Amino acid sequence: MSTDRGGGPARGTSGAGDGRARARRAPSKDGLLILGVVGRAGSGKSTVARIIGAQGARLIEADVIGHQVTDTNPDVRAALIAEYGADVYRTSGTLDRARVGARVFSDPAALARLNALVHPRILAEMRRQLDSMRTRGERGTVLVDAALMLDWGFERECDAVMAVVATEEQQISRLMRTRGWSEEEARGRLAAQRTNEAFRAAADEVIENTADAASLLAATRSAFGRIVAKRGV
Repeated sequence: MSTDRGGGPARGTSGAGDGRARARRAPSKDGLLILGVVGRAGSGKSTVARIIGAQGARLIEADVIGHQVTDTNPDVRAALIAEYGADVYRTSGTLDRARVGARVFSDPAALARLNALVHPRILAEMRRQLDSMRTRGERGTVLVDAALMLDWGFERECDAVMAVVATEEQQISRLMRTRGWSEEEARGRLAAQRTNEAFRAAADEVIENTADAASLLAATRSAFGRIVAKRGV
């Protein structure tokens, strides 16, 4: 679960100094180019991921894995039911993420318990998927879309990281339009995340999503092309 989605509560760390560039994984001959994509909510990170996916990259989406963990892992389900009550799961079997998110957004202790429960399982599954690709001898780009990548230190397991940024007003407008949040809620969620500057500092390529869809498409393809050329995969 992550703040990069409508119901995900897990918070990143704010502050421009927190996103400083870190080492990437050691040069590898496994044939995979592992590309991380990061950015604030409303920046267009998922759109960029889809653009790169359309160019043949395989996607590993931490948010999708998080949903699988909370909906299907028996230990996680039992822990969440113990804390929130059996009705925290809908009749469909899916977690009421809005309810959990509202609670942990204002309760740091509950947030810490949730993160400790879910995040290690998300990371384990991300690594399992990558190991499975290596075992099968797959080659090419694997794009890892994880809102909390920098918090987890997973950028060290990537060959390159791409940041997607937009102005805060654009982010707020998009969140209000696409997720139905109020302006106050959007500002509150963004205040709990890293700044654009922190994401810029941690990235090998930065995509400015401040214009139209055609501009974003061109910028993404250009940045992705530079990364592929540099890594030689």
